[in-house]
Amino acid sequence: MDTNFPPHPVPDRFDPFPQGIEPAVPIEGYPNTWTHTPAQPLIRRPVTRTEATGPLDLWRKLPCEESNLAVLGPGRIAQGQLMHMSGRILDEEGRPVRGAVVELWQANAAGRYYHPIDQRDAPLDPNFVGNGRVRTDEEGRYAFFTIKPGAYPVPVKDTWWRPPHVHFSVLGPSSLSRLVTQMYFPGDPMNEWDRILQSIPDAAARQRLIARQTHPAEVGDGWIAFTHDIVLRGRYATPEA
Repeated sequence: MDTNFPPHPVPDRFDPFPQGIEPAVPIEGYPNTWTHTPAQPLIRRPVTRTEATGPLDLWRKLPCEESNLAVLGPGRIAQGQLMHMSGRILDEEGRPVRGAVVELWQANAAGRYYHPIDQRDAPLDPNFVGNGRVRTDEEGRYAFFTIKPGAYPVPVKDTWWRPPHVHFSVLGPSSLSRLVTQMYFPGDPMNEWDRILQSIPDAAARQRLIARQTHPAEVGDGWIAFTHDIVLRGRYATPEA
């Protein structure tokens, strides 16, 4: 993802996302959008100090030491392709967001989530739970060790498959810097078929959901490596997903 922000007039930091960045919902063939999407437009109200400045230091309330999802302990290594995932959390002007809480959750290498709702006939990995939480450093950086998730079918009448992807939740320094999004892998042909990814109208915004593969020398030859920056608001925001 290119996060070299070109000069432009700084927008109101509390404006809605620019047109084309938010998903076009409901998504055809994905019934969950009917239950997870408001039927009416959101009510706008003036931003107060509460929304603009708090809650502060959420990392003090939420454990943020769950960066290694792939190795639970000696001899307990998750099945699949070991992966290092890192990036930065940025604000609407490209500045690092320090102390943000970054949560990650994903399916295992067989494309199954460690969750009672997922009852698909695919194997569970006893050494992989698939979720973690970290806090960004002074440069807004986060990192996880995990495995590359598998694809899985969406259980609807006209079945379609979700490509490998990772879910992110970011809790920044205020309630206005909250973002739930997804990350996809470069070069996967199923990205073109994914109805969630393709629900983002703007092509450049869709591209901001796709990670960039980095050289393994950065993390060691035992892991494939990807980097993915997340922009919380503004013209170059990472889309919700």
